[in-house]
Amino acid sequence: MDNPNDVKELIPEFFYFPEFLENQNDFDLGRLQISKERVHNVVLPKWAKSPEDFIYKHRKALESEYVSAHLHEWIDLIFGFKQRGPAAVEALNVFYYCTYEGAVDLDAITDDKERKAVEGMISNFGQTPCQLLKEPHPVRLSQEEVEKRKSQQDSSPLNMFEHLSDLKSFFVEGISDNVPLVKAVVPKNQSHSFITQGSPDTMVTVSQNCLLGTHGWLPYNKNISNYFTFIKDPTVSNTKTQRFLSGPFAPGVDLTAGLFVVSHDGKLLFSGGHWDNSIRVTSLVKGKTVGQHIRHMDVVTCLSTDHCGIHLISGSRDTTCMVWQVLQQGGAPVGLSSKPIQVLYGHTDEVVSVAISTELDMAVSGSRDGTVIIHTVRRGQYMRCLRPPCDSSLPLSILHLAVSWEGHLLVHTCLEGKATLKDKNTLHLYSVNGKHLCSERLKEQVTDMCVSGEYVIIGSEQGYLSIRDLYSLSLCSEPMAMRLPVRSVSVTKEQSHVLVGLDDGKLIIVGVGKPAEMRSSQITRKLWGSSKRLTQISSETEYNPQQESN
Repeated sequence: MDNPNDVKELIPEFFYFPEFLENQNDFDLGRLQISKERVHNVVLPKWAKSPEDFIYKHRKALESEYVSAHLHEWIDLIFGFKQRGPAAVEALNVFYYCTYEGAVDLDAITDDKERKAVEGMISNFGQTPCQLLKEPHPVRLSQEEVEKRKSQQDSSPLNMFEHLSDLKSFFVEGISDNVPLVKAVVPKNQSHSFITQGSPDTMVTVSQNCLLGTHGWLPYNKNISNYFTFIKDPTVSNTKTQRFLSGPFAPGVDLTAGLFVVSHDGKLLFSGGHWDNSIRVTSLVKGKTVGQHIRHMDVVTCLSTDHCGIHLISGSRDTTCMVWQVLQQGGAPVGLSSKPIQVLYGHTDEVVSVAISTELDMAVSGSRDGTVIIHTVRRGQYMRCLRPPCDSSLPLSILHLAVSWEGHLLVHTCLEGKATLKDKNTLHLYSVNGKHLCSERLKEQVTDMCVSGEYVIIGSEQGYLSIRDLYSLSLCSEPMAMRLPVRSVSVTKEQSHVLVGLDDGKLIIVGVGKPAEMRSSQITRKLWGSSKRLTQISSETEYNPQQESN
């Protein structure tokens, strides 16, 4: 590693694949000549606690501000003006002449021996990439400069995970008064034409009485105190215009966030839990059922979709899971395939949680039998079964699942029949290849859970919203008291806010607050060609659980 003539680069596995550092198959790799010590796993540096920690820190170093600040220098050496000529000589960046593009014309060499010799030299020394740039590559903006530019824009929201100490809660009333709000989500791929750029996104809400709401949502306006604008759907408070999800639902089914999935463009709602064992597709524009798919033999208990909106997975009391293709027309979801593309088996009891990642080819299901089973999406092939560790003899259920972008699998387990909360609920983290990484016991009953980036957001029956680090499962900040049981949690697409649905129908919007000097009642703003005071369209009342309970 200290030899200046050695120009090897680290292979990609150093930044994403911890398993390559372990001799998991226990191959006999021989012994060291001097100490006679057996060659086994790669010996890690002292700063790495485990192969996973080594890879994590390696990737963090690669994505660090230092690397970003010097990235242009690497580009200059490999693809730029320092690859050839005097600049290359000055930078000590000169290699064997045969490695450069165009240095040798193999077709012009008639002598077979000479040709094979040159080919051997190229094979031995490698090939230098094409020279793409003749001028120095510009320096990348520093993080500080990026933040400064963002702060000057009117439409760039703050990332809440970068300001965890500055979070504030605001509440919105009148969506479903005194009826639990079981779903609140801002779909992430909403399209806007050139004419409607800057117009609000759609926020979809579902109440426990099946009332549907499609509200306006603007995540950022630096001129108002709470940064966001919420425009309530007028149909939710008018009995003549209210839109309801068609029922009835099966007896004994609790309407929870896991029974509903909103398409990524915000136009369709997929729902389970119906009495006829169907998955129903509801148009949020028309407020009517546009599809009904009956393939399960018992009630559908949970639904989930992938990051791209390509597939939907359903779990059922019949112990099976089904993977469905989301049909597209003109790039917009229009419904589900008439039959599932995969039927997944393996559980011996009701499936109560599912997650899917088309990119990683993972379909994950959790059951009341205490197991998590992973199949492939494309072939429906069984991969592995995970049994989260448990010291109790009581039955264990897998109530919530989530898969991160990198394939980390987060599992929430609950001991059925345990009277006290102590040691009843536990979070478990697994690698993409099923290795158990860590566990964390919880003091509250989890009601909903989601993963966003490197963070886990959890809502509880005891009325707390907590944010945890994905890799250690430790709390990033003190849990936020919501006073009432939390029924749903979701993170907006910009990672600017957490949307929290409460048991009394309130919508809590958690984000980065702003000093109170700037009040919306003092500001007017053009919205769709009319001048309205912001107080008419944005609820900026800060949520204070202590005051609410008095």
